[in-house]
Amino acid sequence: MELTQNSSLGKLYSLSMIKSFLIWTFTLAVCLLVVGFPLVVLMVTVGALLAIALQSILPVSAVLLVAGVLIGVNVLAVVVGAAVLTAKGIHPHQVRWLNWLNGEADALNTSVYAACPLTCDPKL
Repeated sequence: MELTQNSSLGKLYSLSMIKSFLIWTFTLAVCLLVVGFPLVVLMVTVGALLAIALQSILPVSAVLLVAGVLIGVNVLAVVVGAAVLTAKGIHPHQVRWLNWLNGEADALNTSVYAACPLTCDPKL
């Protein structure tokens, strides 16, 4: 009986870790594309210049080599970042600035109506 409970808890924990890793991978990839857009533009510029410089040495595969290295580095950075965050036990629902991922709205402004001093909760 105890062995069955321990194995089911182990399966549940590993499933939770896999789910957390996949959510972190998705979140970091989206953040790299959206927030890191200037970084992506800089990488494309450096990659293009590097491909032009390598064209004289490797005429056939310079562009393929540079594109593969840039894509590989980005994928590796996202996967390693997700693995580190998952290994530290940080779950995406614990991070305050990821409320858009959980579907929760961040109330920046609260409405104040003219009759509010009479009808609203004074703690607002």
